[in-house]
Amino acid sequence: MNQGIDLGRGASLAKAVARLAIVVAIAGAPASAAWAEEGDAKTILKAMADYVGRQEHLTLKYDTDIEVVTPAVEKIQFSASGDVTMSRPNKFRISRTGGYADVELVSDGSTVTVHDSGGKRFAQVSGSGSFDEVVDRLRSEASLELPGADLLLSKPYEELMAGVLEAKHIGRGVVEGVECEHLAFRNLETDWQIWIEVGARPVPRKYVITSKAVGAAPQYTLRLRDWKTGVTPAPDAFAFNPPAGSSGVAITLLNDIDEIPAGVVPGGAK
Repeated sequence: MNQGIDLGRGASLAKAVARLAIVVAIAGAPASAAWAEEGDAKTILKAMADYVGRQEHLTLKYDTDIEVVTPAVEKIQFSASGDVTMSRPNKFRISRTGGYADVELVSDGSTVTVHDSGGKRFAQVSGSGSFDEVVDRLRSEASLELPGADLLLSKPYEELMAGVLEAKHIGRGVVEGVECEHLAFRNLETDWQIWIEVGARPVPRKYVITSKAVGAAPQYTLRLRDWKTGVTPAPDAFAFNPPAGSSGVAITLLNDIDEIPAGVVPGGAK
């Protein structure tokens, strides 16, 4: 009886040691290994950036997972999903629905609307610039982030590579049944990975950012699916009609529509 238990533990230990050996072997692999070639990583990322950047019309769906670390060093994950419809240079409709916010950002080319569906509020600002300019303005004036915005810019390669210290082509992986090139990059305060569809349509399928400067290294994960390109959206795809009962507010009042709820520290203190 005891002998059987010991053998089981021994087998588990052997598996654990084998896994550790694999990790050590990968960590110690020479920089010239095929999966670690920096040039390949940059070339693949550039091909993705050029392909996405030149798409005049595109639609897709996405799912996000964002982790936070509590003062008690407990890691909590929050999830949301949404849709993206875009016509360059300056029309888009992006929705994000989660457990704590139901938000839509709409631009008809002249006006940008931030619609807090759950709170029955909306804010509008002039926005005749390009999608890139609107993204910058929303970030600076309202602290609003559009999911995956860096991947959808007109020149995403430059934005993604800013501050990169190291690039690796890990190899190939499968995301939701789709074979992808797996790339890894290191910045000073973050590590990030991206999985890019193999073939003639090199669209991003998964994007993970790890915050090294925060204890417990929380991650942000974005999965992108149902990509469609080259299809002109319907004429009213970017129109915003305020729902009955909703009211217009200043955009600065919409700073509470994040994916993460206002946290409560254990013990009851805000």
